[in-house]
Amino acid sequence: MYKIGITHGDTNGIGYEMILKVFSDSRVVELFTPVLYGSSKVAAYHRKALEMQTINLHAIDHATDAVQNRLNIINCVDDEVKVEFGKYTPESGNAAIQSLERAVRDVNEGIIDAIITLPAIINEIEKNGIKYSGQTAFLETAIGKTDQSLGILVKDNLRIALVTGNVPLSEVPVNMKEDLIFKKLSDLQTSLIRDFAVSAPRIAVLSLNPNATPENPGKEETEQIIPAMEKASKSGIFCFGPYASDEFFGSSHYIKFDAILTMYYDQGLIPFKTLASEDGVYFSAGLPIVRTAPNLGPSFDITGQNMAPEGTLLNAIYLTIDILRNRKTDDEININPLKKHYFEKGSDNEKLDLTSDN
Repeated sequence: MYKIGITHGDTNGIGYEMILKVFSDSRVVELFTPVLYGSSKVAAYHRKALEMQTINLHAIDHATDAVQNRLNIINCVDDEVKVEFGKYTPESGNAAIQSLERAVRDVNEGIIDAIITLPAIINEIEKNGIKYSGQTAFLETAIGKTDQSLGILVKDNLRIALVTGNVPLSEVPVNMKEDLIFKKLSDLQTSLIRDFAVSAPRIAVLSLNPNATPENPGKEETEQIIPAMEKASKSGIFCFGPYASDEFFGSSHYIKFDAILTMYYDQGLIPFKTLASEDGVYFSAGLPIVRTAPNLGPSFDITGQNMAPEGTLLNAIYLTIDILRNRKTDDEININPLKKHYFEKGSDNEKLDLTSDN
């Protein structure tokens, strides 16, 4: 059974509410061994404020002590941390960093198999003189990755990746160079095969400019996107486009592809959040570790009001387990190419239906 670490995120945000809701169903811990990096006291404060049922937390000092069929918790922040619903504070941000640091250390040492990070605003924090743009950037530095990972937004078979991340719109054309687009296509191809078990992935590429198509490309399409796609095609990547974003999503053209590469943040996030509602998951592809996250921010505006959606955390758990299994199978096939590549549909592989009482 996989041992997966969960960071508690910003202690003033919705992280603990999602945890309390998901693990109120005792069947969840039958899927994996969870290790929550957080605070029993903060968890109790959220539970009491939300008037939710008590969850039996199993306190441990080290992830090696985690037991199956329990929600294990490692207290890694000061018990006196003050919870202030609905706002970021340096104290709550530092609590998120402490949780993340401990989880990263354990996954780097192989004590846990993967990390699920709950929402936090890390870019408000400077650590050792470095100001990070988010939890992903913090993770990349902590595990020694010298280039950027590839963010993939996932809901079932909908997978949207971003060439440029959380950068100002005015800087997008400057950043999206041919080499970067080619690298993102290559990383996406690799992840689809290894992490999602797609044998011959079809990737759609979106254009930057409005109404830009293969027949009527704009400047950036001609100079950057299309050359990158041609290079990718020569390397064996099945990529198509570039497609105008509005027509592509408006006509449901996206269902024909295994993944979509978008050029900038809003181009990917707006359609994804529209289509995935509150159940989407963020996956950091290209890392040596498996890291997923609910596709939400700390949502300070609804903290403490029993309004946080737990489906996104549950789907992050499902996706993490699926990717761990897929990577294990891929590794086995690389060791023994004659091994048949298949996935059995067994009871331990089936996702929980939390709408059922059976």
